[in-house]
Amino acid sequence: MKASDTGAQFLSAGYLKPPASFPRRFAQYIRERFPLGAYLPLILLFSLAAWSFSALAGERLALPGALRFLAVSASVLGFFLQLRIADEFKDFEEDSRFRPHRAVPRGLVSLNELKWVSRGAGLVQFLGALIVDERLLLLLLADWGYMGLMSKEFFVKRWLRSHLLIYLLSHMLIMPLIALYASAFEWLPADQPPDTSLLLFLLASFVAGLVIEIGRKLRAPGDEREGIETYSELWGFRRAALAWALSCAGLAGLVAIAAYAVLDSNIAAVLALGMLLPVGIAAFRFAAQASARRARHIQHASAAVVALAYLGLGPIALVFSVAAVSA
Repeated sequence: MKASDTGAQFLSAGYLKPPASFPRRFAQYIRERFPLGAYLPLILLFSLAAWSFSALAGERLALPGALRFLAVSASVLGFFLQLRIADEFKDFEEDSRFRPHRAVPRGLVSLNELKWVSRGAGLVQFLGALIVDERLLLLLLADWGYMGLMSKEFFVKRWLRSHLLIYLLSHMLIMPLIALYASAFEWLPADQPPDTSLLLFLLASFVAGLVIEIGRKLRAPGDEREGIETYSELWGFRRAALAWALSCAGLAGLVAIAAYAVLDSNIAAVLALGMLLPVGIAAFRFAAQASARRARHIQHASAAVVALAYLGLGPIALVFSVAAVSA
């Protein structure tokens, strides 16, 4: 089914009457496919955590200036928007067949329009790197290169789609690459190499990506849909809930280890234990009796756990470090 045909069907049925102007149609697309209320707080927190952890690891206790924080946050936001748009291209045929209600198949926006949006985000990233430190461009190109490979499914699409776990791990590698780029806004202008403890933050970012990705693809057995791949369908909802809980536990452990590496304090261990309580409750309830409501609880718990992780590795760690120096 062509996107234009799908869109015409929805329009004739009165499902949607998109505004004529692209800005208004794109605003509707953002509300549906990239809701800023959900993404922006985590992106800002992630950007601040990357900066703060890098500064703590290098014993440089300073917050970013407004321009630099704007540049790194806009760059990270651009990465995630570009990943969303890349998914629209990758999944277009499947969406047209199984999910024609989505924005692109029904004709709200076109792939060509989204391509120009992605390029615009790239221009913002390029200018941000150029303004802060032109050496950032090398890391930016590396991230773009890996995203390009992801968009092509590493040229083994059929094989990857039949090995969902490898698909998951290979795509989550973009998270530490974005984290490295975000942290470079701190250590590169300081003319310092990244501290080795930054590897713990990169690993935590990788696991945080697993938490979000697995958590958003858990469904109750009655809610599984043809053409929509989920980990609950692949592994069974109980084993999928266990995999999600183990990912959360791994993230909590990494938070404790990473924060101890830069603070020499056990305060992060307390935070990590606090992270595990809602995880255990949500996973146990879903495994005991899967339902759409309990699946949503897992999605909410995923966002909360990741937010707590970045709080612990960024602002909280920085506050405790400054307090220790001032004491």
